[in-house]
Amino acid sequence: MDISKQTNIGVIGCGQISTIYMEAPQTFTNLNIVACADIDMEKAYAQAKRFSIPKVYTVAELLADPDIEIVLNLTIPRVHSEIGLAAIAAGKSTYSEKPLGITRAEGKALLDAAAANNLRAGCAPDTFLGGGIQTCIQLINKGKIGTPIAATAFTLGHGPESWHLAPDFYYQPGGGPMFDMGPYYLTALISMLGPVRRVTGSAQTSLPERTITNSLEYGRKIKVMTPTHLAGVLDFTNGAVATIITSFDVWAHHLPRIEIYGTEGSLSVPDPNNFSGVVSLRRAEDKEWHDIPLTHGYTKNSRGIGLADMAFALRANTPQRANGEMAYHVLDIMQSIHEASAESRHIELSSTCTRPAPLLPGQRTLAENY
Repeated sequence: MDISKQTNIGVIGCGQISTIYMEAPQTFTNLNIVACADIDMEKAYAQAKRFSIPKVYTVAELLADPDIEIVLNLTIPRVHSEIGLAAIAAGKSTYSEKPLGITRAEGKALLDAAAANNLRAGCAPDTFLGGGIQTCIQLINKGKIGTPIAATAFTLGHGPESWHLAPDFYYQPGGGPMFDMGPYYLTALISMLGPVRRVTGSAQTSLPERTITNSLEYGRKIKVMTPTHLAGVLDFTNGAVATIITSFDVWAHHLPRIEIYGTEGSLSVPDPNNFSGVVSLRRAEDKEWHDIPLTHGYTKNSRGIGLADMAFALRANTPQRANGEMAYHVLDIMQSIHEASAESRHIELSSTCTRPAPLLPGQRTLAENY
């Protein structure tokens, strides 16, 4: 089968994140965005005009279009599962912005429906396919830090209400720093270390409400309905133990993004919300850290690479890398950290996943991996 054949994509959700996805066909020519939809039709028409998308639909019309193979779901988190299930019921595979759902039950229902209908469910983030983290994966796979034994991951800030134009959902169930930023960090850790078997954690809600300070709705209050500072401990199947802290309550810090510690050295991993960044290695015999040249391509903002990889994999009948199995495992970890805090215990995870296959090194196109 010709894997380069274009795959027709229908986009549901034309908000802020949609722009970078609608630019993706410029890089990944196997993607062909043929239609878009949004509950706010003005947004849909604006994006269609900007990116020369031929059709503007209601959600129902888009799902009914027989030419669309994959629905790109860019809605808010609390309707990810609803839209994904509707796409599958319409006979289409689905690729979603993170998270897969806001509960395990939602994520499992989506995966079960996709499997029952011989369709695919993919999910962001796909930043782990960028040159920064792929370089780290290669260093680990080559044994440059020996056997991984521990890791740390930190994403701390003071919330999105100063810059996001519609920040309310960040403070509802399915939002918060763990569900918002956690998928980037957890997906990166899984891509480097494999699946997690057990978690525990602590969570707190530091402020009962937040004040919007963006220019659109300056001064409006948001009720906080989800924890805004979470600390988790992850026991990986391979024996490594990781600490993760996610927070919307921190004004400033000097912590790294991610570090991996092994029996023979330490690895400093770049921001998993980006595709590039500085990779640094310090082996046991070294007196200082050494920056490592990136070994892989896709170092610019390449959101959509996971969707393009899924489209190639669909044609080749092989597993995709940003897949539903891993996204569900991430969802399980995040929900379990919340539950571990509420219940004062460790939680053995019911899910697992396969560590995604690394990309080939060098400045190769994505298609060369198939």
